[in-house]
Amino acid sequence: MIEEIKAKKSILNVGLDPQMKFMPPHLINWALDLEGPEVTEGEVKKLTSKGVGRLFYRFNQEIIDTIYPFAVSVKPQIAFYEAYGADGLWAFEKTVIYAMSKGLLVITDAKRGDGGDTAQAYADGHLGEVTFPVLKDGVLEFESASSSVRTDALTIHAWIGDSCVAPFVEAAKKYGTGIFVVCKTSFAPDSRIEQLIAQSGLPVWQELASMVAEWGEGTEGKYGYRNVGVVMGATKPDDAPAMRQILPKAWMLIPGYGAQGGGADGAVVVINDDGFGGVVNSSRQVIAAHQKGQFQCEPEKFAEAAAKAAEFSRDDLNAALKRSGKMNW
Repeated sequence: MIEEIKAKKSILNVGLDPQMKFMPPHLINWALDLEGPEVTEGEVKKLTSKGVGRLFYRFNQEIIDTIYPFAVSVKPQIAFYEAYGADGLWAFEKTVIYAMSKGLLVITDAKRGDGGDTAQAYADGHLGEVTFPVLKDGVLEFESASSSVRTDALTIHAWIGDSCVAPFVEAAKKYGTGIFVVCKTSFAPDSRIEQLIAQSGLPVWQELASMVAEWGEGTEGKYGYRNVGVVMGATKPDDAPAMRQILPKAWMLIPGYGAQGGGADGAVVVINDDGFGGVVNSSRQVIAAHQKGQFQCEPEKFAEAAAKAAEFSRDDLNAALKRSGKMNW
């Protein structure tokens, strides 16, 4: 991550959350044309799940083509793809592969969380390797290889505790991938669970952050940063110093900047003085920039609007880093 931040002078992550309300009409018509021949007067032509998968993938491709100079990573939220079944997941897989081909790091936002074999399967598929049977000279053997949906990092829930998190941590250590534990979210109002006071007298989110500090031991990369980090909302800047004190060298995924109301200055509070330690997510503000705001334009130019929004967001965050004395790259 550090090399990418240095190269692009950016801490921006773009969320790839395709929704039908964001789709430009000309792309919808393109997808409808893929469904078959023209309909006659009075007939109805409906976009199937397969068509939606193709639509979402093309939308993402065009977004990626214009924003990759300004963002270090992208974060597809898997819910928007799963909603359309196998065809939606096809679009997710193709998006992951395409983003990586453009040199972008990919964070899967799936918020997985379970124990035992289930947690192991999530960790293997999203961060490690899965098993494939191979027949060699009539003898059945088993080999491990990366899944087609393996990405650089994954968001997880840690509600079950050690038995849930351990497989993900082991994958991070073995493969150099990473996890972001949902800890301090960006939504309003605050999560009542996060704010509950534990027996220690501290809120639950701080206790969880301390557990993340324990889980992250031994996952340090080349520059000393740990690959086990947290989700730390940009809309909660008052809590950011405490989070960073608990996790001085952990990577943090920072949602809430832009459409959710978080500003650049609040988003960079949790960034370390060296300018590293986190990426700031912007989803709707970039991918739907053509619909409203300063980059609103005709739908056919949605990708150009996304590029302008991504460039603006990168520069906005960099200006905040400079104001705080943290832009040291």
